[in-house]
Amino acid sequence: MESGVADHDFSSTNKSDSAAQDPIFGLRSYISPLKWLFLDHSNLWRAGLSWSIFFVFNICVPIVSHFLYSCSTCDPAHQRPFDAIVQLSLSSFAAISFFCLSSFARTYGFRKFLFLDRLGDESDKIQQGYAQQFNRSMKLLLAFVLPCFLADSVYKIWWFSTVGTQIPYFYNIYLSKAVMCTLLMCSWLYRISICYVVCILFRLTCYLQVLKLEGYAQVFWRESDVASILTRHLRIRRNLRVISHRFRRFILLTLVTVTMSQFISLLVTTEPSSRVDICTAGELALCSITLVTGLFICLRSAAKITHKAQAITSLAAKWHACSTMSSLDEMYDETPRAQNSSIGTVYPVTLDWDSDKEGDEDDELNDTSSVHNYANTISYQKRQALAKYFEHNKAGVSVYGFMLDRTRLHTIFAVHLSLTLWILNKTIGVS
Repeated sequence: MESGVADHDFSSTNKSDSAAQDPIFGLRSYISPLKWLFLDHSNLWRAGLSWSIFFVFNICVPIVSHFLYSCSTCDPAHQRPFDAIVQLSLSSFAAISFFCLSSFARTYGFRKFLFLDRLGDESDKIQQGYAQQFNRSMKLLLAFVLPCFLADSVYKIWWFSTVGTQIPYFYNIYLSKAVMCTLLMCSWLYRISICYVVCILFRLTCYLQVLKLEGYAQVFWRESDVASILTRHLRIRRNLRVISHRFRRFILLTLVTVTMSQFISLLVTTEPSSRVDICTAGELALCSITLVTGLFICLRSAAKITHKAQAITSLAAKWHACSTMSSLDEMYDETPRAQNSSIGTVYPVTLDWDSDKEGDEDDELNDTSSVHNYANTISYQKRQALAKYFEHNKAGVSVYGFMLDRTRLHTIFAVHLSLTLWILNKTIGVS
């Protein structure tokens, strides 16, 4: 991209030249949906339009729909007993996403927010991997949004076409139904799209740091000094702190919103007097799927990058141990050395319990097969200091000081399971 383009500018002049020069040639795939969702805050007029669209589709249309089409006197199939929970939950999640995204665009700009401003300093492998993930993120967004939107559209078209004259209308009943059905479908699409956009942007920024960590693991496989290893790790730690600071409010508010929404939904649907079927609770199920999926994307991305960052500690310890053994072998001549000094000593590690049991892909961070010694020029004290640094300075994504690793996710799951069983015990007697 040209250097004269501001960070807040989502548009691209001379797109053909930009695609050739910018390492992220998938950037345009994210510009279109941002404009389509009216999330462009590059100037005052566009920011005003964005806030107006948000106010109409996220606040006005759901409120009008709830009070005009509550349909309490309709037949049981057309009643909407859970509409208040659906509208409040989805609008709350969309509001959190919109406020966070507006803050990101106003404070950092699109390129700086996604770390595109300094991506040119990275290796070609990282640039290509990030570009591929950019293109994949757009497909992932469509894969989440379209099925949910189509399912809700089918429900709304069925509801308005079969409800008859039991709902209020203006001037012409068929025109009123068509207009309100279209507005409600647009409102649903707008809200779920905003929710998923922020979650996938978080996943995208985490993926860049995963690529950097995998590239960082290569420093232990070639000769390097402790200072350069420490400097690169400090840079990665800083990026992880930046990501944590930017998304901590979003993750925390999303966790609280989704938790409250799901427990309230569980409470009202398990009441003995509640009528639960696909007609009355279909939208509630779609809303719950959207909220839980968005939260799952965020927590899984955070846990994955935290696991990768903390795997550096074991890799550094293994590197330190093999280097120490190599230096002792040289000192006491217990192991003959190869004639070619450019080829390092290999120490096999074949312990069965080191294999990954949770399905993560094999990479440099999780490789336990062997360690090549290229650290025979580094003193024992420096290696020991570096290993201690990794041991006491574990990196990862955190939310107000709480590291989002797998242990923390297990704790969250245990708390949710306990609350779920407590609610079921109070409503239907499950203990």
